[in-house]
Amino acid sequence: MAGEKRELHILIVDDDRELVDSIEDHFTAAGFQVLRAATGAVALELIRRVRLDCVVLDVDLPDRNGFDLCAQLRADSAVPIVFLSCYAEEEHRVRGLTLGGDDYVCKPFSMRELELRVRARIQGQRSQRPAAVLKFEELVIDTGRRIIAYGSQTGDFARIEFDILAFLAQHPGRVFSYEQIYDGIWQEPMGRSRHNLQARVASMRQKLTQLCDGKNYISTVRRKGYSFTP
Repeated sequence: MAGEKRELHILIVDDDRELVDSIEDHFTAAGFQVLRAATGAVALELIRRVRLDCVVLDVDLPDRNGFDLCAQLRADSAVPIVFLSCYAEEEHRVRGLTLGGDDYVCKPFSMRELELRVRARIQGQRSQRPAAVLKFEELVIDTGRRIIAYGSQTGDFARIEFDILAFLAQHPGRVFSYEQIYDGIWQEPMGRSRHNLQARVASMRQKLTQLCDGKNYISTVRRKGYSFTP
């Protein structure tokens, strides 16, 4: 329902079953929906399929290094990543943050501290995009006032249509997959909503073309996704 507060979803990636049980118990009691993965392969599958708010990632995994997994995730997702590690040395912390991690927590740790760090990273991710006015000759996208105009004409776009267009327009020329678009604008899990995204993009593109005197700003890249082309 519109306006309903969504439960926060986190993924715990660690093969220490007892530790993950403790983390799951704490975060569940704090109101989170917790998913768990003991390997990097399982983690990747869940991240591609489920809409997540944060990933808590161990450095040592049975099938791959957590640092490598972080770098792989960052190629497709902006989801906050909090490292868990028994390595307290500065070089490990710096490496984790350099590869795209948002925070680094050393074992042993306080569950309450981990929860506060996770909440802080989720809140920071949600508030990091400032309002901007994007201009492409006569086309103007005002993300603060949520207005799309072409010359003296203003378009009538649904909320989700505006969000998709604004997201793409902030990265001109870059191709985004369906998963990246959903992750970027915090929408439904990709597994259930690919057709809905395609329909929304088609509607948005039609309205944009009509508003802009036949100009087509949205390109479809076969088997890859969509891009905004000024």
